[in-house]
Amino acid sequence: MKRFKIQHLVIMMVLLMTTACTKNFEDLNTDPNRPKQITPGVILGQLQYRLVNTSITQGRSFTHELMQVDAPRSSTNGVGLHRYVVNPGAAVWNSFYDSMTDVQDIYQNSKKLGENNYVAISLIYKSWIYSIMTDLYGDVPYTKATQASTGNIYPAFDAQKDIYTHILSDLDSANNIINTGKALTYGGDLLYNANSVSGGVNVGMVKWKKFCNSLKLRLLLRISKRDGEVNVTNQINAILTDPVKYPVFTSNADEAIFRYPGTFPYYNPYYNQRQLEWRDGTYFTKFFLDKMVQDNDPRKTVWCTTVKVNGVDVYQGIESGYPTTTEYLVGKNTSYNDVMKTMPQLGVMMTYSEMESIKAELALKGFNTGKTPKQHYEEAILASMKQWGVSMPANYLTQSGVAYNPSASTAAQLESIMVQKYYAYFFVDYQSWFEKRRTGYPVLPRGSGIPVENKFPSRVPYPTYLQSLNPENLKKAVTAMGGDNSDIKVWWDK
Repeated sequence: MKRFKIQHLVIMMVLLMTTACTKNFEDLNTDPNRPKQITPGVILGQLQYRLVNTSITQGRSFTHELMQVDAPRSSTNGVGLHRYVVNPGAAVWNSFYDSMTDVQDIYQNSKKLGENNYVAISLIYKSWIYSIMTDLYGDVPYTKATQASTGNIYPAFDAQKDIYTHILSDLDSANNIINTGKALTYGGDLLYNANSVSGGVNVGMVKWKKFCNSLKLRLLLRISKRDGEVNVTNQINAILTDPVKYPVFTSNADEAIFRYPGTFPYYNPYYNQRQLEWRDGTYFTKFFLDKMVQDNDPRKTVWCTTVKVNGVDVYQGIESGYPTTTEYLVGKNTSYNDVMKTMPQLGVMMTYSEMESIKAELALKGFNTGKTPKQHYEEAILASMKQWGVSMPANYLTQSGVAYNPSASTAAQLESIMVQKYYAYFFVDYQSWFEKRRTGYPVLPRGSGIPVENKFPSRVPYPTYLQSLNPENLKKAVTAMGGDNSDIKVWWDK
């Protein structure tokens, strides 16, 4: 009996302790700093950070090598982007499709909550992402993408023409529903800080509206050869003739640049990169660097290191597409300046300089932009200088090699615009490659180590794993595209 009482007492004590522990279990295990529900604002900031990290790292690792901004110090295996060898899927397929699920969540949650400004932001990001994806690959999953939760794990590929039609429509929708007098209810915007209203105006949402229409102009110009299949001219004129309804970037303050705050967790992605990865394995090319030196371009002091030659600090580049027997010595040529590893303004998506270059080309083609091609061209150069925090030398715009010649042929004027646009695209995802494909400029020298059969690439082949994960739809896309190699041209490039 005594033993039974002792056991009973122990059981009661355990029950009391268990009750005491579980009574406040929910309170003790609730982090007061964590959001209690998923809102558009909770998703937005992290999404913005991830997206721009992806785009600028691809800008450096892919576009800079392909477009002869830089080249590897050694390349003995006969491949590499600088020799026009593009590996299947060597781009943003995985990262951007992962991010699209967050974009879709923002869109759906915002629609339910009646938060049109978040809806607009999601549509702008969707348009930006898919414009890059389709210009990289051609036909890609679009209308049936990001539907795995509903059972569609084998999405069909959409034709690029249809994707562009959807994108342009989405940008119109975003422009129409933005409320510039309303703050983002749940905050979270790290791009334009559209989280509050001052004096009845949400300046951040005004900038989102400008980004929306600036992006649309970029894409309309991209598909200008397909005018007629899509009403390109009418849509361009609609934006140019009604800046109140369709505002675009009008100063550097409007630029779509994610400015890294330099606080955890939003560091510049190169913040902790070792010297070996940052600059010892890659050097700027002669093509990119020599013109900057010749023009006394002040941006080189921000972008580039110097090296000692006969005791003098100089900017010295290397060849691109060189023979496999060539190997450059460590530390003997110009590479990336360490200051950019902590630079806030490295998170570039679209700039005012690009907007002015777009208008320069449109003016050259006869559109009424309100200024001459020369005026837009010069403003584009000045805007890029301001973007990178340097002052333009007094004679920069009048010197040979930079001065705009309105009496030159249309082709020569376009080349001037595109060469300056090429430099202004520094670290901007794949845009300089897309524009090279569209216009032919800049004219890149062909390295002596590039095999004769290697053509300048027109697209990125699809990721090889799609052959097992989505074979039927991949096969249909490849058939529609006319093949799956880097020589195949996308719809707007044919």
